[in-house]
Amino acid sequence: MELKETFQKVKAASKTLGLLTDEQRNEILQAVADAIIAETPALLKANAEDLAKMDKANPLYDRLQLTEQRLVDIASDMRHVSTLPSPLGRVLKDKTLENGLHLQRVAVPFGVIGMIYEARPNVTYDVFSLCFKSGNACVLKGGKDANASNSAGVELIHKVLITFGIDPNVVTLLPATHEATGEMLNAVGYIDLCIPRGGKKLINFVRDTAKVPVIETGAGVVHCYFDKDGDLEMGKRIITNAKCRRVSVCNALDCLLIHENRLSDLPALCEGLAEKQTKIHADAKAYEALKGHYPDTLLYKAEESEAKMKETDANVKSIWNTEWLSMQMGIKTVASEDEALDHIATYGSGHSESIVSNDETAQKKFQAMVDAACVYVNAPTSFTDGAQFGLGAEIGISTQKLGARGPMALEEITTYKWLITGQGQIRK
Repeated sequence: MELKETFQKVKAASKTLGLLTDEQRNEILQAVADAIIAETPALLKANAEDLAKMDKANPLYDRLQLTEQRLVDIASDMRHVSTLPSPLGRVLKDKTLENGLHLQRVAVPFGVIGMIYEARPNVTYDVFSLCFKSGNACVLKGGKDANASNSAGVELIHKVLITFGIDPNVVTLLPATHEATGEMLNAVGYIDLCIPRGGKKLINFVRDTAKVPVIETGAGVVHCYFDKDGDLEMGKRIITNAKCRRVSVCNALDCLLIHENRLSDLPALCEGLAEKQTKIHADAKAYEALKGHYPDTLLYKAEESEAKMKETDANVKSIWNTEWLSMQMGIKTVASEDEALDHIATYGSGHSESIVSNDETAQKKFQAMVDAACVYVNAPTSFTDGAQFGLGAEIGISTQKLGARGPMALEEITTYKWLITGQGQIRK
């Protein structure tokens, strides 16, 4: 491997993190947060270099963009992480066997965590803060679209680490090349865990290619089911927030499922979407309910949209399993909650799903039957976020069932080991 020496340095540096106290880690995180604020002009300048190379119409543009407020929020999240209890050394089990052996299962770092992500420079800071707090070194592999932003962020972190006498190799940014991705995924013995964060194409590639352990973080095909007993004003707020708050994130709404008994309320439910210029791809019944009540330039028939998408993209299987990442969404009419559940089971990605209903039986059934990391009742999926869950920042949102599931923060990036203390016992 061309990057073997790089990986060796990271592995060696990761061992030194175990010598730091939690107080020292917190002090360094606070110092990095201060540096982000102090160096805001330089960070925004680097980000502007990246933004200049991307079309503003690209759904990734919003994810790529840093602003002064976003950097304030990033620094605030880092400070919050520094105030959280250390995930290390937690005693997960404690027991004494009949033979007198004392067993403890305690939380420890993975060691080196590899992170692959696309046009998301905020991930650079989130991953560093969570990994450093949990005693892990990190290898970052960002996309070429954000290379200047990521490089500026890692350079800033390195400067702070050096002033505290910390080996800067505990945070390493790889070249923004496909070759570097391949080497990272094959770095057996150096990378203890790899986490991809991006679209379905990236996640599938990592899962199918990696020789190192992988935790999948999900592309989100997110639904909201408006039940026959849903509150109209509540539904309008929830649907608008879930779709329009920030369209380029994985918890944004992709498909509204509406009970056929409530089609007459669909124009009112979509008022906020119209104000935000949201394109709607509606099935036949929903299209007829919206026709004349929703801007013609923003209303499309789902079947026609799907046909056009398939003409230009061979990877499109159905409009109903599309993660839009833009100001677009689908609307599907269902005859019952069971039909909504079947639709979600067929087209959902296991990320976040929501029901708007005042029927407690329907609520409980939805929560019991939906197979997703986060299941909401009368609340928008926009809350699926580590900071919103009180976890500090997040390293990703896992849609798999083995290991971590949902927002992954400090506890989710530790493993454990058994500590056994005896008094000379031997096994018979």
